[in-house]
Amino acid sequence: MAPLLNFPPDLLLKAQNIRVLFLDVDGVLTDGGLHFTADGETSKRFNTLDGHGLKLLQKAGITPAVVTGRDSPALRLRLQALGIEHARFGTEDKRPAAEEILTALGMGWEQAAAMGDDWPDLPMMSACAFAAAPLNAHLEVSGRAHYVTRAAGGHGAVREVCDLLMVASGRYAGLLELYIS
Repeated sequence: MAPLLNFPPDLLLKAQNIRVLFLDVDGVLTDGGLHFTADGETSKRFNTLDGHGLKLLQKAGITPAVVTGRDSPALRLRLQALGIEHARFGTEDKRPAAEEILTALGMGWEQAAAMGDDWPDLPMMSACAFAAAPLNAHLEVSGRAHYVTRAAGGHGAVREVCDLLMVASGRYAGLLELYIS
C-alpha cells in the first residue's frame, strides 16, 4: 500500500538533507495559550499527533531540538517523554542557542530546519536551510517560511513538518509499512 501523503517535488528537494529540526514551543508545539494556576504555575496542551511525529522523526534519523523563550516543568516533562535531548529554555536569542546545538551535533545550518511562529524565531529560521511555520504564525514569519502548514500550532502542525521531512529523507514509506503490514 502506497503512502497517501504528497508534497511538491521542489519542497522535498529543499528538505532532502535536513538532519535536525529546531522547534519553538508556544504557538508551534502548543496553541500559544498560556494557562496559569492560582499559584502561578503554567500548564500547556500538547498534541499527540505532534508527539508521535517527533518520535517517528527520530527513527528516521532526524534530531528534533527545542529552542524556546519560556521554561516550565510541563514542557520539560513532555520533552523527556518524547526523548528529546537537545533543548534550550528561556532564551529570546534563539539563533546562538541553535548554533550551540548544531555544534554539539557536529552539524551545520545547511542540515537544519526550523519551525517558528513569531518574530523571535526569525533569526533561527533564516539561518536554516528549511523554514516552516504553522498556519497561525504571524504574517512576517509565514511570509518567510518555505512551508506553511495546514494545521495551526498545537493542532498537528509539527506532525505535518515531521511527515514532510520523513518523506524528503526517503524514510516515510518504510516507517509507515511497519504499521500497515
